[in-house]
Amino acid sequence: MSRFKAEQIRNIVLVGHGGVGKTTLADQMLFKAGIGSRAGSVDEGTSQLDTDEEARQHHFSISSAMVHFEQQGVRVNVIDTPGYPDFVGQVISAVCAAETAIITVSATAGVEANTRRTFELAGQAQLGRFIAINKLDQENANFAELVEAIQESFGAMCLPINVPCGVASNFHAVTSTLSQPFGSNGAVIDPSGYGAAIMDIIAETDDALMERYLDGAELSADEVLEGVRNAVQAGTLIPIICMSAKTGVGVLELMDAITDFALPPGKLVRHATSETGEEVEVNAAEDAPFVAQVFKTRIDPFVSKMSFIRVLSGKMSKDATVRDMRTGRGIKIHQLLDVQGSHVEAVDEAHAGDLVVVAKVDELQVGDTLVNGDRGVFMPRLVFPSPMFGVAVEPKSRSDQQKISGALHKIEEEDPTFHITRDPQTQEMVMQGMSDLHLQIVRERLHKRDKVDVVTHPPKIPYRETVTGQAEGAYRHKKQSGGSGQFAEVHLRVYALPRDLEPKTYFTRERFESLREHHYDPHLNFAFLDCVTGGTVPNQFIPAVEKGIRERMEQGVIAGYQVQDVAVALFFGKDHPVDSNEAAFRTAASRCFRDVFKMARPSLLEPMMHLEITIPGESVGDITSDLNSRRGRMEGIDLLPQGMQIVRARAPLAELMTYARTLSSMTGGRGSYVTEFSHYEPVPAHEQQKIIAASTVKSDDD
Repeated sequence: MSRFKAEQIRNIVLVGHGGVGKTTLADQMLFKAGIGSRAGSVDEGTSQLDTDEEARQHHFSISSAMVHFEQQGVRVNVIDTPGYPDFVGQVISAVCAAETAIITVSATAGVEANTRRTFELAGQAQLGRFIAINKLDQENANFAELVEAIQESFGAMCLPINVPCGVASNFHAVTSTLSQPFGSNGAVIDPSGYGAAIMDIIAETDDALMERYLDGAELSADEVLEGVRNAVQAGTLIPIICMSAKTGVGVLELMDAITDFALPPGKLVRHATSETGEEVEVNAAEDAPFVAQVFKTRIDPFVSKMSFIRVLSGKMSKDATVRDMRTGRGIKIHQLLDVQGSHVEAVDEAHAGDLVVVAKVDELQVGDTLVNGDRGVFMPRLVFPSPMFGVAVEPKSRSDQQKISGALHKIEEEDPTFHITRDPQTQEMVMQGMSDLHLQIVRERLHKRDKVDVVTHPPKIPYRETVTGQAEGAYRHKKQSGGSGQFAEVHLRVYALPRDLEPKTYFTRERFESLREHHYDPHLNFAFLDCVTGGTVPNQFIPAVEKGIRERMEQGVIAGYQVQDVAVALFFGKDHPVDSNEAAFRTAASRCFRDVFKMARPSLLEPMMHLEITIPGESVGDITSDLNSRRGRMEGIDLLPQGMQIVRARAPLAELMTYARTLSSMTGGRGSYVTEFSHYEPVPAHEQQKIIAASTVKSDDD
C-alpha cells in the first residue's frame, strides 16, 4: 500500500437496486485505471469483485467487496455492495466505512425500490451522494425523463454535471455542464438549464461568491470545483453523472468526479461516545489517538478470519496491541492486509482514512470499536434489520452433525442479518434470514465451502404472546421425596404493558402499589416489579422468581411463542426455613405466571411487514387484489417513469412466505419488492384459534 495522506483518499460505496451494473462499473474503473489487461465481467465470471463462488454462479453480488485504484494522485477505495434487498446487511456495514455513496440507477429501469432505500441509508449516514445513470447505451433510455423522475424522488438538488452525447447505441461521449461557453452575443449556451442551476447552488455556498455571482461575474474553474465540493459536502447538490459501464463511456469522467468532488475522510466529522457518556468528535488526523471500527467479516478458506477495518483517526502498526471496546480486552495485531478483491498484500501500517484487513483475530466482530490505550470511545452501534424469515434446519447425514454448528457460526459472523437460534419447544435449530433467497444462498455456501448438506423444514413464523387485561393469582410448589423437600409460594399480578413507555416515569408507586424495585427489558417490553412487603418473600429468592418468569416467557404459554408486552408484579409469598430454595421459587414463579397469564385475556401477536412493491402499471389491480387476500393494507401508490409504479402496503409475514413466486408470476418477472419489519399486532381470532390448535406446548403440571 502506497502511503497516502487522508486528504488524498476517497472512500466510496456503490449502492443501488439489483441489476443496475454496480459491479460492472467497479470492474470498468479498475480497467480504466490500468489494472488488468481487460475489464472483468460478471457474466463471464471474471469480475475482480465477485469473490464468492455463489456470486459467480448466480451472476449477482451476495456480499460487499473492496478494490482500489489511483486516479490523479488520489487513492480511491471502492466498496461494491449487493443490490438485492435480501443482502441489505452488507450495504449497511459498507456505508459506515465510506464518505461518499454512488447511487447507481439503470437508465431503462429508473428509480427502483432498493434505489430509494439505499439513497436514504446514505443520507442517514450523512455521506456525500452522487447518482450515476448507467446503461445509457440501451434502447428506451430517455435521459430528460429520468432526470425528472430522480428529482421527483430525491429532490431538485439532483442535477447533471454532464449530459449524454447521442442516445441508445449512438451514446458515445458526455459533455460537462460545469463550464460556461458563451455565444457571439454573450448569452450562455445552456439549453438544458442544468449548468445554471448548479451555478446557483455553488454561489450559495459562500457569501462573497454569491455577491460576485449576483453582480454578473463569471466564476473561475477553481471556484466552480471548490463550490461543487462544498455543495456535495453540505448535501445541497447531488451530482448526476452519465455513463455506460459496459462500453466504458463516461466512466473516466466519473473517476475524475470522484477525485474532484467526493468527500475525503476529513470532511465527514464522525461522532463517538466516551466512556463517561460524553459525545466526542473523531477526526481523520494521523496525529490523533487511534480509533477504528470493524465493518465487515469474511471467513476465507486460505487467510482464515478477515476483519475489515476502517481507520478513523490515528494510525495502527503491524504487531501493535489495541483495545476492543466491546470486550475491554487488548488484541495483538499480527497481520495487516491491503485488499484488492480476492487478492491480499501484507502492509506494515494503516493511517487515518485507510481501509485494511486484520487477519486471524477471532475475537473481533462487526461493529467493534478499536482504540489504543489513551482514548476509550465507542463508535455508534451498527443497526441491522431483524431477520424475519426462518427455517428449521438439521444435518442431512451423521457426518454433517459434527460440522454443522461451526459452519453456521461462521456464516453468522460474516452476515449480521443471519441468526441461528434453538426453538425451546421443539429443540429444533432454526436459521433466520431476510428472505427465501437469502437462506438459499446460505445453504449453497454450507455445501460448497464447508461441505455440509442440510435438510430444511417450512419456516416458523415468529409469533408473540401477550395479554390484553390484568389478573392475579398464586401458586404453591410443594414437593417431598425423602430428606429435604421443596417449598415455595408466590403471588403474582400480570398487566398488559403499553409500548413506547418511559420507564422512569411509568413505573411508580402511584401506578403499582408497594413498588420497591423494577427491572425493565426494552427488547421484550417486559418489566419485573418487586412489590413485596413485610419480607413475605426473602430477598435472596426474588431473583429466582424473576428467572422462573423469564423462562416461562421464553417457552410461551398458549401456543409456545415468546411472551412480550407484559409487566409482572411479585407482591406476596411464603417460604419454609428448611425446604425453600432458589429452584423451588423458580418453579413456583414459572407455574404461577402460566396460570395468571391465561386469566389476563391472552392474545397472539404476529409480525407485520412494510412492503414497497415495484410493478408495471397494468399489474396494479392484480397486486392489490392479491394483497387483500393476504390480509394486506394498501398505504399508497407512487408513479415512476416507463409505466412503472410503486405500491406501498403492510401485510402479515405469515402471508408473504410465497410472495416472491406469486409476484413474479403476476408481473411476468418484472416485479420486485422490498420488505422491512414494521411492528407486531394481534392475530385475528379465527387465525389465532388455528395457530393455538396446531401448537405443541407441553404441559408441566404436577
